[in-house]
Parts: sequence; C-alpha cells; structure tokens
Amino acid sequence: MSRRQNQRSSKGEGSCSPLITFLPQSPLLCANRKSNPNPSRNSAPGRRSGGGWRLIKTLFKSCSGSTTEPLERSDSMKGLFKSKPRTPADVVRQTRELLVFVDLNSNVSSTKRDEKMAELSKNIREMKSILYGNGDAEPVAEACCQLTQEFFKGNTFRLLIVCLPKLSLETRKDATQVVANLQRQQVQSRLIASDYLEANKDLLDILVLGYEDMDIALFYGSMLRECIRHQSIARYVLESEHMKKFFDYIQLPNFDIASDASATFKELMTRHKATVADFLTKNYDWFFPEFNQRLLSSTNYITRRQAIKLLGDILLDRSNSVVMMQYVSSKDNLMILMNLLRESSKNIQMEAFHVFKLFVANRNKPPEIVTILVTNKSKILRLLDGFKPDKEDPQFEADKEQVITEISSL
Repeated sequence: MSRRQNQRSSKGEGSCSPLITFLPQSPLLCANRKSNPNPSRNSAPGRRSGGGWRLIKTLFKSCSGSTTEPLERSDSMKGLFKSKPRTPADVVRQTRELLVFVDLNSNVSSTKRDEKMAELSKNIREMKSILYGNGDAEPVAEACCQLTQEFFKGNTFRLLIVCLPKLSLETRKDATQVVANLQRQQVQSRLIASDYLEANKDLLDILVLGYEDMDIALFYGSMLRECIRHQSIARYVLESEHMKKFFDYIQLPNFDIASDASATFKELMTRHKATVADFLTKNYDWFFPEFNQRLLSSTNYITRRQAIKLLGDILLDRSNSVVMMQYVSSKDNLMILMNLLRESSKNIQMEAFHVFKLFVANRNKPPEIVTILVTNKSKILRLLDGFKPDKEDPQFEADKEQVITEISSL
C-alpha cells in the first residue's frame, strides 16, 4: 500500500475507497481524463469542485434508473400491458355488479359509495352511447346485440328499476333512455325485452306505482310507456287493478306528473287496437262510468279537455265500433256530452261535437235519446249555428250541416 493510500485510511475514508478505486476504470472517468490530461488538484475524483463529483452523481443516477434511456424503455413496456377495451357485455356486467353494491350497501362510507356511484353513472352513460351512438359514430348493430343479450340475461333490468330512486338525476335520465332503446332492440329477429317482461310482470307493478313517488314518477312513467309498446305487456296493465289508479294519477295536483300519467293512459287506450277493444268490451260497465264521472266531469279544465279528446279517439276507431254503439245508446252519456257542448272553451266544444255527432248519426237511436234531442232541439240548433273553428275546416262544416239537418228532422 502506498503512502497516499495509508494517509486516506488514517483519515477515516475507508468507506469510499471501493467507489474511488472503481471510478478510474469507468468509461465516464476515462473520457474525462482524455479531455483533461493535466487535471488540477481540485478536479480529482471524490472532490465537490471538480468534474469527478458530477461523474459520481451521474453514475448514481445511472444505477438508480433515472436517466432518459431507461424511462423510455419503461414507457414502451407499459404499452405491452395495456388492458383490452371493454366489450358491451363487460360494461353491462360491471354495471350489474355496481347496481348490486348500491342496492345492498346503503350504509357504507360516503366516500366509497360516491366512488361506486360515479363509476355506475359512467357505465350507464357508456351503455347509452353504445345504443344511440355519439356525435362521431352511429351505433354498431353487433355491439347493441351483445349489450341487449347481456342486459336481459343477467337481470340487470330489474336491478336498474329497483335502484333508480338511488341514482342521481342525470343518471336517471340516461337509464330511462337506455331502457327505452332496449325495448326496440332485436336479437335474432326477437324483441327479447318483451320475453323478459313476460317473465317479470311484477316490474310493471313497480313502474305503475311509481306515479305515487314525485321523485321518480316521470322516469318510471317514461319507462312504462316504452314497455307497453309490447302488446302482451299492455294487456297485462289493462287487465290489472292498476287501471283504476290512473283515474287518480291523471288528477294529481302536480301538473307534470298528471300530464305524464295522462300520456300513459292514452297510450294504453289507443296503441294496441284489438287488445283495447277486448278490454273495453269486457270492462264497459265500470270503465265508462268512471271515465265520465272522474274525467269528463272533472273540475280541472286540462283533465276535461284531454279526456274528451281521448274519448273521441276511442269511439271513432273502427276497432271499437261495438263499444261505440253501446256508448251512444246511453242517455246519461248524451247528457254529459251536451253539457260539454256548452263549455266556454272552444277546444272542448269542438272535441265534444265530434262525439256528439255519433249520437245524432246513430240510425237506431233509442227512444230516450230521441226524446232528449227533440226536447232540446232549438237550443242545440242555436248552439251549433254559432260553432266556428279557428281555422277553415271543410270537413267540420260538412259534419255540422249534417248534424243540423238530422236534428231538424226529428
């Protein structure tokens, strides 16, 4: 050992000896020596003021993987392990898992629950995007098919309806649109939503009774209208005890909910003509008295106007001809229509006229109907003479003249 090495050992620098002994063999240090063949004392290895200290720091950086080259390799390696994009079925399965969590874990910490709810909202929004497409792309038929199959296979529909009250407002809107779209999706030429609802009719009970909850009434109402696009499902609702509840829902004090219930009621009474005709024939004795008393005689102007318009749509439909003949043979029904003809609202008057003319046009009027018309002939003729629609309507004028002629001849 040389004298200089003995001196370094005596100064307690033994812990640095291996590093300094190694450094002269480093390519970095060799390069430094070539560029500076006569280094000064301050540039000796291991001192702060010279290039050697910087080289030591560089070496440590190299050993710790902090240089540019290892970072680039790390980024490229990450690319090799990227997760595959989720399939539509994956989105539905993860949505189902989150709905189960939301349904069963109402008492978990708010932070964890908020995270799950945010993820659930994102998934439902993604399902909506798959079904409807987005601004850049149209929906892909195969993706829609996969989503629809998984949605109904795994009972996600039930979970979504049950958990809807727990979702945020925007998520409820997205969920409602998803449900609406799924009613139209065909898988191998079948509307599997109809098959699912056939096997889960209790979900229709939940949707109808949703009108009693102000927070979810409009969402459940919208879903219900989409579900009754299927004839078998509409028949179930028509034949259920829920039909009587609509006479209450239509008159709820909340205008938006009452209007929504009225829209659903109209859909039930007009969409599937053969089913409606069968329902009215079987339920005439309670349905029309309830319709007359609760809707046509309501104190609410909007209710009366919507009801008389709906009544005209029902009776003027050829599929309901048998029911129409039964309706226009009743003096009680005629008295209600004559009162509606005297309404101050021209809209109600005009709609009432379209039903009233059926009583007059009946070639086999019962004697009691004739008696009422004859007794009130002059009043009816005077009233009809003043009927003028806001816009020119040749068909209305022709009908009015025919009614006037018929009553005058009685």
